[in-house]
Amino acid sequence: MSWDEMSPLLWEATGQTALMVVWSTLFTVLLGLPLGVALILTDRGGLLPSAPVNRVLGLVVNIGRSLPFIVLMIAVIPLTRLIVGTTIGTFAAVVPLTLGAAPFFARLVETALREVGRDTVQAAQAMGAGRWTIIGKVLLPEARSGLVAGLTVTVVALISYSAMAGVIGGGGLGDLAIRYGYQRFETTLMVVTVIVLIVIVQLVQTVGDAVARRLTRR
Repeated sequence: MSWDEMSPLLWEATGQTALMVVWSTLFTVLLGLPLGVALILTDRGGLLPSAPVNRVLGLVVNIGRSLPFIVLMIAVIPLTRLIVGTTIGTFAAVVPLTLGAAPFFARLVETALREVGRDTVQAAQAMGAGRWTIIGKVLLPEARSGLVAGLTVTVVALISYSAMAGVIGGGGLGDLAIRYGYQRFETTLMVVTVIVLIVIVQLVQTVGDAVARRLTRR
């Protein structure tokens, strides 16, 4: 296969991968960030300690993280059809991508928030700050570097997941590699697809690390 034949396929597949990753990242943050905050708040010594709630949340997160992504994609097919109306295509892949990444990101959020010194929280309480003020103006701002680092790791994982979404017709670079590289034995296209994925991951990691370092120095 010549470059003129590969180029349109690569551009289209890269665009589909970017679309999947961007939308699933957005929904992952919307689900995972509150879940991670809730894990910290309801933990022993938290602002809203509740052992039963914390155990339930922890169980939900652990179940979500324990399922291999390929199994999760198949298991949530009925939910995907209910939400999107189809189980094939780029937007259909966003549902399992989000459900697979949200628990993972929630744990990273929890870890980042745990790094905020208890003395900082106690000082805010001593000045009369309420729970939501502490969350919005103390915990999250103080943990912003760790949160960005966690988000970077999550986006890289989503890129990997999006490649696997090609197995169920999700489109993107994974689908391109399967249809042409594997099924049609187009080795050159397979190699180029791998290189494109590596470049995307390196760019995301480099930008994420740079932002995290900048926030750490502030």
